[in-house]
Amino acid sequence: HGTNPASAAVAGFETITVKSDENGLVDLEDLRRVVGNDTAALMLTNPNTLGLFEENILEISEIIHSVGGKVYYDGANLNAVMSKARPGDMGFDCVHLNLHKTFTGPHGGGGPGSGPVGVKADLIPFLPKPVLVKLEDGTFHFDYNRPQSIGRVKPYYGNFGINVRAYTYIRTMGPEGLRQVTEYAVLNANYMMRRLEPYFDLPFNRHCKHEFVLSGRRQKKLG
Repeated sequence: HGTNPASAAVAGFETITVKSDENGLVDLEDLRRVVGNDTAALMLTNPNTLGLFEENILEISEIIHSVGGKVYYDGANLNAVMSKARPGDMGFDCVHLNLHKTFTGPHGGGGPGSGPVGVKADLIPFLPKPVLVKLEDGTFHFDYNRPQSIGRVKPYYGNFGINVRAYTYIRTMGPEGLRQVTEYAVLNANYMMRRLEPYFDLPFNRHCKHEFVLSGRRQKKLG
């Protein structure tokens, strides 16, 4: 997820990597060490890139919130928790979804792709404008009167058709269908992990979510 720190750096922020502990999770002591009054935000996937669920996510969020920072959720691994858990309940303030990974959008070959962003109430005033709002009479209009908005974004509303496609998929699957997708993703990943275990080293030998990491140290010895 190298584009996340890259985007922060382009925006003028200093990016700091937080270490993982012996269990492959965020090292809480290292997090406390680097967090301070100048902390703007923490970016996190959950499950993380190792395919492990961050068991201390509520404490992680509290550490960041205690210094006035925000917690940002990269939805790259949402397949593992769809219809099972909600990022907002974990303490995340801002969420972006990868529609190509989770909701059937195309990926590669030029896309088109889409990464919609959702925020909690206190961040709504800063969303790009115009914002589409629904009036009391049931009609919709664009609201340009957003004095705290970050302004317009270059691609307007992006590849809107992919949002429609994702919405259609979500409505077609429904809560139970999405829950089944999550359960199959986790089941398949654990099945594959155990089938490959005799041939590779497992850095973290525990149940994974939708993906897992193998080590090639054994193969490296053979060149």
